[in-house]
Amino acid sequence: MAHKDIVIAIMGPTGSGKSNFINKLTGTREERGAGGLKSCTQGIREFTVDLANGHHYVFVDTPGFDDTYRSDRDILRTIADWLENKYRGSVKLAGVIYTHRITDNRMSGSVCKNLDMFGRLCGDKAAARVRLVTTMWDKVKDQQVASNRVAQLEGNFWKPLLEEGARHEKFRGNNQASAWKIVEGLTGDTEALLLQEELVDAERRLNETTAGKALYSQFQKLLQEQKETIKQLQEEAKAQKDPALARELQAEYDRIEAQLQKTWDEMEKLKIPLGRRIALFFSKKTRARKLQMNLPQ
Repeated sequence: MAHKDIVIAIMGPTGSGKSNFINKLTGTREERGAGGLKSCTQGIREFTVDLANGHHYVFVDTPGFDDTYRSDRDILRTIADWLENKYRGSVKLAGVIYTHRITDNRMSGSVCKNLDMFGRLCGDKAAARVRLVTTMWDKVKDQQVASNRVAQLEGNFWKPLLEEGARHEKFRGNNQASAWKIVEGLTGDTEALLLQEELVDAERRLNETTAGKALYSQFQKLLQEQKETIKQLQEEAKAQKDPALARELQAEYDRIEAQLQKTWDEMEKLKIPLGRRIALFFSKKTRARKLQMNLPQ
């Protein structure tokens, strides 16, 4: 990857159309798998396209959080490693495409998590290079309902990004021409993401970055929810006189208890020791700042 390359990263939740968008840009045949909301993209994949006008594009497919097979911490590490390596090599992004299914009738927990993490790793300085792309317009049955969803996204959930210069684009045609129309404006200027500045310029460890801290907070919330669920299952199991139902409740209890231990392990890996917290107070500051997204608590 060279300095003159036009590097564009594609991010978003699992199944939101990232790989399909790249397939349309590159003319590659569509892969199967994402339609069932199982992750197609396990790691970072780069696709190059050379145009007749001399422009050399590199489209970067990234995995979404809530991946089918990998933890959110592993996903963040994968994305962070790629971004850090490129930034150390003096390669900045010309743009970031963030995909969102227009067919979603609500902002699910997974969608909110992905958007929250995106805002925190992107930051305000790179927002002008962001295109918020709604996908799957060909599957919309009620245009008015879709228009109402767009109004909600633009007026609420995406508002912090839009106010910093991001733009919403509709991937209506689901074809090569409509995909290229969206990326045409992402040439010329480049910008570092907040996560890149934190890892390289401010010399922070991943768990000390804005995105890493957010993930730690998410694990804390999940841990509390799992503890409450386990307590409720214990009480229900004791109250049951039906042995079969009691066994089912016990099996569910064991499953969630295993999840709780996994969540605890992930939290411990992201925990910042006191000594490092003190050192961070006096560490270098970044140009960019985090974007606080408007998401339900």
